[in-house]
Amino acid sequence: MTLSDTRRAAMLDALADHVLAHGLAASSLRPLAKAAGLSDRMLLYHFKDKNAVLAATLATIASRLTVMLGDAVAAPMPLPEVRARLVPLLLGDALWPYMRVWLEMAALAAQGDALFAEVGEAIGRGFYAWGYAQVAAPTPERRAIDAAQLLTSLEGMVLLKSIGMEDVARLAAG
Repeated sequence: MTLSDTRRAAMLDALADHVLAHGLAASSLRPLAKAAGLSDRMLLYHFKDKNAVLAATLATIASRLTVMLGDAVAAPMPLPEVRARLVPLLLGDALWPYMRVWLEMAALAAQGDALFAEVGEAIGRGFYAWGYAQVAAPTPERRAIDAAQLLTSLEGMVLLKSIGMEDVARLAAG
């Protein structure tokens, strides 16, 4: 990794920390630049525009989350076992900031924001692919179905927690 890559990674980590702490609504250009220790102009020197800043920041957040989830699932296993290992993490306090950002991004995408729809789809498909690699199944078709079920069931549980129904989410998890 070059010095430039190292600086960019450090900047993206600072931006990700800000978004995780304050959410997307509090992440206009000025607060993001401040979080990175830069002026607005210097932040835009490193990125094409604010959308590029947000897209790279959200990709960094998704990458961090993938690493944390990967620590819980060391090798492919049946869908119920993968889900049982992931539910406590996704609904737990340590990862809840990641889930709040995901929900905020989904809400913005649902309101027609093209950036968050595009980034959200890319991240969602990335998590689907990650899930595909985590579930053990007898055929590729069954593995694809199990990965889809993993993604949709976890997303549903996160949504339920966000509206005060964590008890129901945990009941569904078994």
